[in-house]
Amino acid sequence: MSGSLTERALRVRERILKIGAGEHGTHVGGSLSAADLLTVLYGEVLRTDPRDWFVLSKGHASAALYAVFAEYGLIPEAECDTYGAPGSRLAGHPLRRLGGVDFPTGSLGHGLSLATGVALAAKRGGRLGRAFVLMGDGELQEGSVWEAAMVAAQLRLDNLIAVVDRNRWQISGRTEDCVGLEPLPDRWRAFGWSVREVDGHDLDALPGVLGAPPPAADRPTVVIANTVKGSGVPIFEDRKKSHYVKLSPQLYARASAGLRNRARRSR
Repeated sequence: MSGSLTERALRVRERILKIGAGEHGTHVGGSLSAADLLTVLYGEVLRTDPRDWFVLSKGHASAALYAVFAEYGLIPEAECDTYGAPGSRLAGHPLRRLGGVDFPTGSLGHGLSLATGVALAAKRGGRLGRAFVLMGDGELQEGSVWEAAMVAAQLRLDNLIAVVDRNRWQISGRTEDCVGLEPLPDRWRAFGWSVREVDGHDLDALPGVLGAPPPAADRPTVVIANTVKGSGVPIFEDRKKSHYVKLSPQLYARASAGLRNRARRSR
């Protein structure tokens, strides 16, 4: 398939909704908030030579990953219909049985450690590849995240790029009402990281921000991407109820219509 990033991101969202309308439902809200980030990473940023690595730490957003894989021809379009089925390669959280998935993820708080290990191995092996990790903001409440952040800074891993999907929601409510994260940029700086902030739905800005060289030598980089949970689908935007949804035929039709109407108005 081809087209602009805007067209690709719209098709990715359409697939996410279709997966959510399947037998098992899916994590709709967090998949939609990450849709633009993943569309840009796989379309504009991740390299094959030298090879870059990607870890989806927020593995519950697997529907977005699979939708992006289908968009870029990494899996057949029709395979998205097998999501969650017995024996399918498309499980609720990514598994290594699917080509392109290097680490099974979904137990939150571990993705940054995995990416740190990959970045360190690349450095020690003299390879030029970068390690990217996409995290949810709720998982930043896990202590293992900050252990990895300290180690990555200590090891001067400037080939490590963490991306935070900052949609300000977690399963139990708003992040700031559960365990507050702000001032989030200052927290990362205090751990020795370079910090970039971006609108996580700005398809013009994202390629440059995600793919740019590290702003400081010998420091890992974190990109705090400010997003909206359920982005693109008005009935789900910034709402806790969009966390996990099994869309009925009526709700699917309503969500799809809202997505198409929003897309038309933004052109």
